[in-house]
Amino acid sequence: MKTAVIVFPGSNCDRDAAEALRIVTGQAPAMIWHQETSLPDGLDLVMIPGGFSYGDYLRSGAIGARSPITRDLIRRADSGLPVLGVCNGFQILIEAGLLPGALMRNSGLLFVCERTPLQIENTNSRFTRAYGDTREVIFPVAHHDGNYFADTETLDQLESGGQVMFRYLNNPNGSARDIAGITNAAGNVLGMMPHPERAVDPAHGGTDGRGVFESLLGRG
Repeated sequence: MKTAVIVFPGSNCDRDAAEALRIVTGQAPAMIWHQETSLPDGLDLVMIPGGFSYGDYLRSGAIGARSPITRDLIRRADSGLPVLGVCNGFQILIEAGLLPGALMRNSGLLFVCERTPLQIENTNSRFTRAYGDTREVIFPVAHHDGNYFADTETLDQLESGGQVMFRYLNNPNGSARDIAGITNAAGNVLGMMPHPERAVDPAHGGTDGRGVFESLLGRG
C-alpha cells in the first residue's frame, strides 16, 4: 500500500501519522511538504495530519486549504483517491470544500484532550469495514476547534447518505448530532476530529484506531 502524509508548517501529528501508516501497512509513507505542487503517482491513501497549519491564522485550516499541494489533492480526491484528514486535517478538508459544514470553537471554549468513546455509525465504508461487528471504539481527541456545525438540510443529507462514520458518545465539543467524522458523498474522503493514528499500538493504551487503516488494506 503506497501512502503519503502532507506536512504543513505547524503540523505536529505528521510523525504520528507516518508511524501509524508504517506499523499497519509495513511501508513508510512519503512525506509531502506543503509547497510541492503535485502528489506522487500510484498512491492508495493521502493523510492530512493534525496540528496547527500556518498557526491557525484566519481560521483553522483556512490557509492550508489554499496551499500549493492542496490544489492537486482536491483534483486527486475528485478522481477517487482515498483521503483521510484528522483534526486539523479535517478542518483543511472542510475549508477546501471537499467536505461540507464548519468546525467552530468547542462549546466550552476550552481545549479538549482526552480518550473519547465513539459509536461507529457505518461499517460498510472503505474506512470502517475492518471493524465488522464492532460498534464502539475509543480514540484520543486533542482540539480547540472541533465543534462540527452544518445546517439542518446538510445534516439530514449526511445522515440519509450514510456519510456519518463516527459519532461521539460523550460529545466533548458540542458537535451537531454528536458527529465526530464524516465522508463525502463518494465515500473516498473521510474527515474526523478524533485521532485513530494515536490508537494503533498497545503502548498508546489501545489499538482501536487500526481498523481505519486496515479497512483501506482490505482487511475485514
